[in-house]
Amino acid sequence: MIVLGYNGFGKSAEIFGRLFRATGIDRHLLYGHDSSAALVIDGELVAAVEEERLNREKKTSSFPANAMRWCLESAGISFDDVDTFAFSWQFSQDVVNKMIAEITEDRAATVEQKFARLGRLAETHAAMFSEAATEADFLEHTGHRPAPEKLVRVPHHMAHLMTGYHLSGGGDAAFLVSDGRAEWLSSIMGEVRDGEVKIFDDMTIDSRHSLAMLFSVVTRYLGFVPNNDEYKVMGLAGYGAPPEPNPFLEHVVEMRPDGTYRIPYPANAVPAYYELFDRVFGGDAECREEFDYRVRVASAAQYMLETVTAGQIRTLETRSDLPRVIFEGGLALNCVNNSKLLERSRFTGMDVSFGASDVGVAIGAALFASGRAGTPPRISTSPYLGPSYDAQEIQAALKQYADQVVWRELDPADVPREAAHLMRERCVIGWFQGRMEYGPRALGNRSILANPRFPDIKDIINERIKHREQFRPFAPVVLEHLAADVFELGKKTSSPYMTFVVPVRPEYRDKIQGACHVDATSRIQTVTEQSNPLLAELLREFTELTGIPCLINTSFNVAGEPIVCSPADALSCFLKTDMDHLFLGNFLVSRI
Repeated sequence: MIVLGYNGFGKSAEIFGRLFRATGIDRHLLYGHDSSAALVIDGELVAAVEEERLNREKKTSSFPANAMRWCLESAGISFDDVDTFAFSWQFSQDVVNKMIAEITEDRAATVEQKFARLGRLAETHAAMFSEAATEADFLEHTGHRPAPEKLVRVPHHMAHLMTGYHLSGGGDAAFLVSDGRAEWLSSIMGEVRDGEVKIFDDMTIDSRHSLAMLFSVVTRYLGFVPNNDEYKVMGLAGYGAPPEPNPFLEHVVEMRPDGTYRIPYPANAVPAYYELFDRVFGGDAECREEFDYRVRVASAAQYMLETVTAGQIRTLETRSDLPRVIFEGGLALNCVNNSKLLERSRFTGMDVSFGASDVGVAIGAALFASGRAGTPPRISTSPYLGPSYDAQEIQAALKQYADQVVWRELDPADVPREAAHLMRERCVIGWFQGRMEYGPRALGNRSILANPRFPDIKDIINERIKHREQFRPFAPVVLEHLAADVFELGKKTSSPYMTFVVPVRPEYRDKIQGACHVDATSRIQTVTEQSNPLLAELLREFTELTGIPCLINTSFNVAGEPIVCSPADALSCFLKTDMDHLFLGNFLVSRI
């Protein structure tokens, strides 16, 4: 049984740009962003890659033709060999009827406004959402016309849930899925018991009251790109305590005793939100440029998000007696919130996958379709699912840059030791090894690494290498068996995907300053010999040499670009920055 899952629309950027003004700062406010493909063979996830890594357009919504072809080629098969194509969206008649009702039942809209909105929905449905449109999109971008029964459409939130469920090992669990919007809803909760999914329908939140979209409006208000830069707001929040009383909880979000909530305006009502935020925070356009004002709004927004999702979790606790909870969807990338939700709940464990945001729905759609067809998923938890390159391919790329770099080939056993020796000092290296990781976090195969003991290393990497804001923190990677010595893990015993933030123990805060945020926390990645042998060996060598038990690990890219995929990508990025050295497989690369 061969299933190819995918996410992405060929016409999304054009349709949403023209009809819904999703351009400029709002360019990512569309369906199909983070397009990707994933291949499942006989229940095993064998390959997955994001389209952005191949077409080099960050957060692209394009039809994932390149990603699909790479997945198939990596397995030595073609489109003709695939039994099922699983698309991570399902715009059923019931869903579309609800989208229509959302417009017609809007009492604040005039008749003319309703007709205009219905017209835009009709055009979008015809171009993107309908069965005919998805079939035409597939044919146009692949040259392949699957039989109608082979193209399975999977509800978006179900795809999210299946990603988290299977990547956490399966088994009974409660769940919360929350993102900007799926087809019509923005949040669902329920439980998976004995393999059966039960959604608590009375706890669903429609997209009109999307918490994630409200957080995106705050992101835009503070001058960042919505549906892309929310992590910057999360990082800014660490610079100050939230104001009391909290303007968001007093004047913006209406929380209800049952854990549901309402927000005052749809997310596209940007002028109304700006006016409201200026009024309740005492701000204006000039204030929004001031660091202290941004911190005050960001900390209030972060606290609001934590409070509202905690209300959902409290309700989930009363509705399910299961000890574990799965949290998926774009909102689950707020790793500061994840840790607090777990520690303040009765749940003994929480799982957030490396594909929690929309990058993961291609995986979830494929796993859902595989299971429905009678082939139960047999899933490894490894995120290293993308392309890899052999020595010959690396050498070919090096020769293209022979006028700018020099290199020498190391014995494979010497690579971790050489890198560890270099990073004893204030040295920043590019680390390009093995199969590319999947998801928004660099997890040690396409990473920039550095020694966290230097107080100024964060500023060096932000300014000279990543070309990004100075307030942005960096994450540490640590051997799993040492993590509890350095960090206060609480209920967690591991954090392999950088999806949880934990306090740094007081005795280590000065020792790893570069990987410790201003609020004395870190978004950690834990590594074992089994999960990433080469990275584990590097950490062992570095710890023995320096006594420092972790390294800074940040994504191998510069601001605005996707994480590097190929050796040529890595060399191009290396030469655009002030990185000191680059490890391309077994090759140590330096500038001329």
